[in-house]
Amino acid sequence: MAEVEPQRRENTKKSKNQLAKLTVYFGDNLPILNSLAAASVDLIYIDPPFNTGKVQRRTQITTTQDAEGDRTGYQGKRYRTETIGTKAYGDVFDDYLGFLQPRLVEAYRILKPDGSLFFHIDYREVHYCKVLLDTIFGRDSFLNEIIWAYDYGARTKKKWPAKHDNILWYSKDPKNYQFHLEEVDRIPYMAPGLVGLEKAARGKTPTDTWWHTIVSPNGTEKTGYPTQKPRGVLDRIVKVHSRPGDTLLDFFAGSGSFGESASELGRDCILIDSNPEALQVMEKRFIQTDVLWKEWPEKKDEE
Repeated sequence: MAEVEPQRRENTKKSKNQLAKLTVYFGDNLPILNSLAAASVDLIYIDPPFNTGKVQRRTQITTTQDAEGDRTGYQGKRYRTETIGTKAYGDVFDDYLGFLQPRLVEAYRILKPDGSLFFHIDYREVHYCKVLLDTIFGRDSFLNEIIWAYDYGARTKKKWPAKHDNILWYSKDPKNYQFHLEEVDRIPYMAPGLVGLEKAARGKTPTDTWWHTIVSPNGTEKTGYPTQKPRGVLDRIVKVHSRPGDTLLDFFAGSGSFGESASELGRDCILIDSNPEALQVMEKRFIQTDVLWKEWPEKKDEE
């Protein structure tokens, strides 16, 4: 496991209020990945389509208090809802692993020697994807399967409701990788009375099961993008598995949450997505961020 060199930390750390450089590419991620230099990225996080065979949709609504409204809220108050837009994308691949394989090969090439890949997927495809990743990175490079558990949404009565995603962590070198546990945000003990006041106040380090709510449809974090992931999950990955000043990459960027996390935590980041709706969401999200837009016709490319 790699140690943090004091000199490097000092040279790369940005001031607290300084946002890191953010580059956003529009287009098919494979040729863009081909163009990136080998061993140039410290951390990759990807949340590829889950191959559910469905069209994923997220409908945005606004609510107004109205005694005759169609929704009941806090303390029994009634609200009227209005639909303000729907975003969608197709999540269907005839050869899912064939689609992923060349992109994951490029991810391995692009990672620095102490770099890591975090691969976010669900229970339908995780077994097949792990076998594919084992062939590319090597079985010894598989370090964790993180279970992101949440409790939101409908519950089927035909089987146990699926309320988790899977995040596979692979290092490029199983003996040399970044893992800065001291940077993690501690979590409360489930039974604080059993551990004493000091430990209870300090909290404990998380395990490989991360309990965290999804992005609330009515919360301030939401962008309206169908597959948006919560900052709490992404911030933990960024803090523990990279250093300030590092270069990060997400080549299924979606709404840009990983880029926002990286930028606000003092890392540089490259985002890639081929969905125009994703870039439109990112335009709004990064309106106050210094962004280099590449191949996006609505923004003039900068050299």
